[in-house]
Amino acid sequence: MYNVSISPHVRDKSSTQKIMRDVAIALVPTLAFGVYKFGLNALMLILVSVISSIAFEAGYEYLAKKPITVFDFSALVTGMIIAVNLPPTATWWMAVLGSAFAIIVVKMFFGGLGQNFMNPALAGRCFLTISFTQRMTNFAVDGLSGATPLQAIRDGETFDLLTLAIGNHGGCIGEISSIAIIIGAVYLLARKVISPRIPFIYIISTIVIIAIIRLIQGEGFDFSYLLMQALSGGLLVGAFFMATDYVTSPITAKGQVIYALVLGLLTALFRTLGSTAEGVSYSIIIGNVLVPLIERVTVPLPFGTERKKIKEGKNNG
Repeated sequence: MYNVSISPHVRDKSSTQKIMRDVAIALVPTLAFGVYKFGLNALMLILVSVISSIAFEAGYEYLAKKPITVFDFSALVTGMIIAVNLPPTATWWMAVLGSAFAIIVVKMFFGGLGQNFMNPALAGRCFLTISFTQRMTNFAVDGLSGATPLQAIRDGETFDLLTLAIGNHGGCIGEISSIAIIIGAVYLLARKVISPRIPFIYIISTIVIIAIIRLIQGEGFDFSYLLMQALSGGLLVGAFFMATDYVTSPITAKGQVIYALVLGLLTALFRTLGSTAEGVSYSIIIGNVLVPLIERVTVPLPFGTERKKIKEGKNNG
């Protein structure tokens, strides 16, 4: 006997709430280390980012007479990722502005979760960086230099790899400890919330392209320099927590590979040839915008259908 039913035939126990809850849990180690390293102001920025993100989403939906969706934890995750990208010297109103831009402009104006065309939290960070460049690039706190490892490396300095891994240096609240980021990434991979395809290809392609650019520039191959690039800045946290966003990344396997390679190319170019040492946020934002095009050229063909016939059908339609 066969059970005949209408589609969909593939069912899964996962839900938006469960996925976002796992992402929030995975972000705890790196944010907790940021609080340990930078103190109460970092904790205040995290709380303000999270509370304001939730409040803006609930307030917008209430005024627009739409269902309240804050219990799916997506606004919570957006607030946490905004906090990850803030310098510990930022003020509370910067966290509020970043959350407002991320939630209202990038997410809600485009229809809410699932409709935004770029990562809301990264859009919030880019908005703050463009609007308050000096404040967003000020990382000087008690006992730590204002120069980030990436900037110092670019200026010819070297860093102990263990120092970079632990996070005993300046930077954004949630970017400094590679070990804490990897702990969260392992949790996401173990829970199968993310696939290793995008983050691994992104990180590896970034390092490989940086190595190629250095060889072209006549600077030679330096493995320790490449490791410092991998452990510095927002590459790890961006690869595992931002580039893998379900809404703004491709759904096809081939598309994910292309997407990750594009991110790696852009990040390498920004870091080596750009005016600033970092480039992860802008790379992912540009990659998000390219996702519809990537998915269009990588969409799998229906069984028995030739691509030429599909194109002819589109032209005739």
